[in-house]
Amino acid sequence: MTFGTSYEDRGEWAVLRVAGELDLLTSQMLRRRVHDAVADGRHRLVLDLTEVVFCDSSGVGVLIATRRLIRSCQGRLRLILPGPGAAVTSWPGGTGGGGGAHVERVLATLGVRRLFDVHPDVASATASSTASATVSATDEGPDPQPAVARAGGSGADHRERHGL
Repeated sequence: MTFGTSYEDRGEWAVLRVAGELDLLTSQMLRRRVHDAVADGRHRLVLDLTEVVFCDSSGVGVLIATRRLIRSCQGRLRLILPGPGAAVTSWPGGTGGGGGAHVERVLATLGVRRLFDVHPDVASATASSTASATVSATDEGPDPQPAVARAGGSGADHRERHGL
């Protein structure tokens, strides 16, 4: 399975469609695409994950880092994850497999799904309404970042300050 992304503007929203396996080898490509969008001033981002057929911890890490980055810009992040049994059509170059359900299960199992504003499709994710799709997916949720990093700096900074 190959990895791919495509980008489109939908009004005030930038939509980044992701397909394939989101793992240790490919997660850096997604991180780069997100950073490019933010550097271009796009602070309202939709990640369409309906064509992601596999997601490991590094993929989840990129999603959480994306949330943190967008929040630091006072932006909005929305994920597209189809509900169970949803009909998914393939975007050009996609698999048509409707793999977003896998990402949904991974995020739910890890207990981080509540951190994201999840929508079933691009139309609802890019709607002008500012209401969240789910009550638990508001931007007021706790930040999953470790306390050490929240207190200032990266793990490397922490190790350096404490001689580790």
